[in-house]
Amino acid sequence: MSAEGHPEGLSEGFALMRLTLDDLEDIAALETAHGWPLGGSGAQLAAALSDEASAVVGLRVGTTLTGYAVAVRLPFEAELQAILVDDAWRGRGFARRLLAAVVAQARAWGSERLLLEVRAGNAPAIALYRDAGFEDDGVRRGYYPPRPASPQPPETTPPRHAGAVGGDAREDALLMSLPLVAEEAASG
Repeated sequence: MSAEGHPEGLSEGFALMRLTLDDLEDIAALETAHGWPLGGSGAQLAAALSDEASAVVGLRVGTTLTGYAVAVRLPFEAELQAILVDDAWRGRGFARRLLAAVVAQARAWGSERLLLEVRAGNAPAIALYRDAGFEDDGVRRGYYPPRPASPQPPETTPPRHAGAVGGDAREDALLMSLPLVAEEAASG
């Protein structure tokens, strides 16, 4: 992504860009189509789009937003807060491209690590993060509320649950991080 947030050309006619408040309606539509937000709101998204300590990057084909990711700068680290790719565009490396843009932004901020949490049952996301070099840091037991009922079950492994039995069991959160500072730089 360029420093000004202008689109960079991607193969297959896609553009990776920094999103702005002008993109809020498209982000909300993408979230609504996927049953999100599960913990956010339009006001929180607007704040992230306006905050210099946040970066919201998106992938578009033409005028259609096909995916986005949100990263936030913390004092010494950065956090990936959300990443979503439209079902119709999954399996084409878009999440990988969004994640790479977030990693690049965290490095540009001078962050030492990039943190994230993910539902323990979200096997595709966990595989993406591990392939990118993220390591497991811990587990928050029973962190996420149960997923809303959907007509199609997600392609995930069975989630780990904490304490509850049945369909209303809460799901664990897997905590992961990616070191961004080379060991030589950290020790020198």
